[in-house]
Amino acid sequence: MDQSLFIALNNSPKNPIVDVVMATLSSWAAWWPLVVIAGACLLLFGGFRARAMVFSAVLAIGINDALVCRTLKSSVQRPRPNEVLSGVRSIDLAKATPRVMAILLPLKTKTSSIEIPATTGKSFPSSHAANTFAMATVCFLFYRRWGWIAFLPAALVAFSRMYVGSHWPLDVLAGSFIGIACALGVVTLLRFLWKKFAPVFAPQLHSAHHDLLNP
Repeated sequence: MDQSLFIALNNSPKNPIVDVVMATLSSWAAWWPLVVIAGACLLLFGGFRARAMVFSAVLAIGINDALVCRTLKSSVQRPRPNEVLSGVRSIDLAKATPRVMAILLPLKTKTSSIEIPATTGKSFPSSHAANTFAMATVCFLFYRRWGWIAFLPAALVAFSRMYVGSHWPLDVLAGSFIGIACALGVVTLLRFLWKKFAPVFAPQLHSAHHDLLNP
């Protein structure tokens, strides 16, 4: 089922514009500056809730990427699709500095030809899916009215990982749930710590903001 779905997605009719969009979404190096700028603006000009959200997102993504996903990748060692299947179409942005300028250059496209399939790899889970869904979950928890919108780019990033041939559907699905779970755990912990220790170490700030999620 996993392999059949991947083949259907990877071999579906392609469009040059969609290829560029998917390759860009799948390239963290191309759009991380925008995320950093957005986070910096929230820290500098946002209120207490915005700053708490940024701190929570950074912590959730850090734990999710450096500990959870990295540990699972090393433990599971699942090969990527282009390491075990022939005919996988891989798409990536060309090399450019800054990387976002690669959008204007021809894409790097190749089709896999496997003689001896790999037995190990770093496919499971998808860190891209885990990190973007962790970020989206934090946004939703802090801003229920419009935060759900963050799940739309997260879903596109997750889909792009299959489209460009880098991950199996199960990798993306597992990564998405891992990111959501990690974000929920981090925000729950921070919320508990804030209620328990903020009255002692930051009484004035706590008196103005009793709850991280409902200041």
